[in-house]
Amino acid sequence: MTKHMLFATAIAVGVATMATTGARADLLDDIMAAKKIRIATDLAIPPSGMMDGSMKPTGSDVETAQLLAKDWGLELEFIQTTGATRIPNVQTNKADIIISTLSVTPERAKVIDFSKPYAALQSVVGCLKAVQVKDWPDLKGKTIAVSRGTTQDTALTNMKDRELTLARFDDDATMVTAAVSGQADCMATSATIVNQVGVKNPARPFEPKVLITTFDLAIGIRKGEPRLVEKLNEWVSANLKNGKLNEIYKKFHGSELPAAMLQ
Repeated sequence: MTKHMLFATAIAVGVATMATTGARADLLDDIMAAKKIRIATDLAIPPSGMMDGSMKPTGSDVETAQLLAKDWGLELEFIQTTGATRIPNVQTNKADIIISTLSVTPERAKVIDFSKPYAALQSVVGCLKAVQVKDWPDLKGKTIAVSRGTTQDTALTNMKDRELTLARFDDDATMVTAAVSGQADCMATSATIVNQVGVKNPARPFEPKVLITTFDLAIGIRKGEPRLVEKLNEWVSANLKNGKLNEIYKKFHGSELPAAMLQ
């Protein structure tokens, strides 16, 4: 093959590659073409996601998802999920994005991308109010309920030196049921969920005892979708600035978003 033929072949391959790349619609294009967005949201973790008396989705994550769909002029489809299935849902294209108390962590950032934080979550170990727990050593010998695959599960599992005893449940709903029914006197989850247990069963009020950490909550997107991430970032910034995301959070969680997030 002559040099001229090699050059011509190289150009042809390059053009074909560019055409193929250009022809492939990215996820943002797919969403806008479908005029629908599929959002993975756990509807069993009040007050972030739950069903109201009419069996309609409600909660802070639900209203955040509804606001996003409305602002973008899209039909909204909720994809029911749990803590363990949120990320696989976007990786396998069962959902377009995740809005479901998804904490930003270095481990998760290796497998999905995140938007700018739209809310915050205080991760704690909560116990019955009557249980005397002030710090980590007080938890030794006590069984701590935790939802499988959550940041709390990961964090407590890695605390080898604290000799913690964990009881894992498939999702937050079964974990809360265990606490309400007396199967567990301690649980590792968000401070909001801990406080909700007493609402379900006033005879067994729980309270946050030990702070694990405070996480930023963000929208999860599969890797390789920079245009969608950019558009979501613009949306988050606009709705933090206009106060709508803060209004949603305060409505369901009873407190303002961190001041630094609203600046």
